[in-house]
Amino acid sequence: MLQQSVLKSAAAALVFAASTASAAALPPLSENAFINNSLLAAAIGDEIRKNCPTISARIFRALIKAKELESHALKLGYSAGEIEAFIDSDAEQQRMKGLRDAYLAEQGVTKGDSDSYCRLGYEEIEKNSLTGWLLRAN
Repeated sequence: MLQQSVLKSAAAALVFAASTASAAALPPLSENAFINNSLLAAAIGDEIRKNCPTISARIFRALIKAKELESHALKLGYSAGEIEAFIDSDAEQQRMKGLRDAYLAEQGVTKGDSDSYCRLGYEEIEKNSLTGWLLRAN
């Protein structure tokens, strides 16, 4: 009986150690290309819809994509707390804004010029990119 209890405790300790080791081995979420590319597409789309009066967000699609990203991160082994900390991180939000602004500039978008935002938005919608999939022409 005591031996069985010791074996169960040892097995539980091994499972805990393995799960802790695998969680510790995970790279930061900021290094996951799928998650970052998806968040960048959403950030670009959000900036377009804020600055182009003839384009709006497809909210339902955005919610679907957000749940997909969360599910993907959980399946990779990240905890809900790690995901929330990543999303809420001021540093990560600033990093994403920098990537977003760089993309917009590369595409010829000029701050304060709604036509340039609209042009890019319609291009993204036309090519059915993830950014375009998240937008709707009014």
